[in-house]
Amino acid sequence: MGAVKKQTNAPGKEKQLEYFKGVWSELKKVHWPDRKQLLTYTGVVLIAVAFVAVLLWIVDSGFSIFVTKILG
Repeated sequence: MGAVKKQTNAPGKEKQLEYFKGVWSELKKVHWPDRKQLLTYTGVVLIAVAFVAVLLWIVDSGFSIFVTKILG
């Protein structure tokens, strides 16, 4: 019978390790916002979402009134 070779790392494990090393390397390059920037950006997003929600509500109400008048 032939001798069985014992592998220390499976080929898939080496690829995963290399992938996560690359991910970690890229994460170190990211410019993370400080607390003030984060709060500012969050406020901008919340205001924009509220604006779009109100705009959609107005358009929906207008269509509802229009359809109600047409259908009686």
